[in-house]
Amino acid sequence: MNSYAITMLFAGVGIPILAALNAALGRFIGSPIVAAAILFSLAFSACVLLALITGPQAVLRAADAPRHLFLAGFLVAFYVLSITFIAPKFGLGNAVFFVLIGQLISAATIDHFGLFGAAVTPLSLMRALGISVMGLGVWITQRAV
Repeated sequence: MNSYAITMLFAGVGIPILAALNAALGRFIGSPIVAAAILFSLAFSACVLLALITGPQAVLRAADAPRHLFLAGFLVAFYVLSITFIAPKFGLGNAVFFVLIGQLISAATIDHFGLFGAAVTPLSLMRALGISVMGLGVWITQRAV
């Protein structure tokens, strides 16, 4: 369990870094869309390499997966394109603030209803309070200038 938490902590650290780097690349080359395409090309190459190393048989099973599960690819493209376009104009902190609020709301909803095969974790009053405190904390960090 600790290794999961540490891995996700590093993933969380990486998201604003990814946003800042890709936004800077988009500004440098003059095209947020090309910057996103470069990011996805590199990510795709890394994933293909890992798939070949860890077991390419999963690629064959992907053809049988329910089509709605592939929506995740469009969602990650939406995130990267939107953060690459908006962060330079809106501020990285502000952009990530709204991403975090959206994540809290979405994660609580997915957990509460057990959507997409997630374990059901009902939205109790204490859980809602905790999520609200997290949201308030993120909001405070953006207000304290």
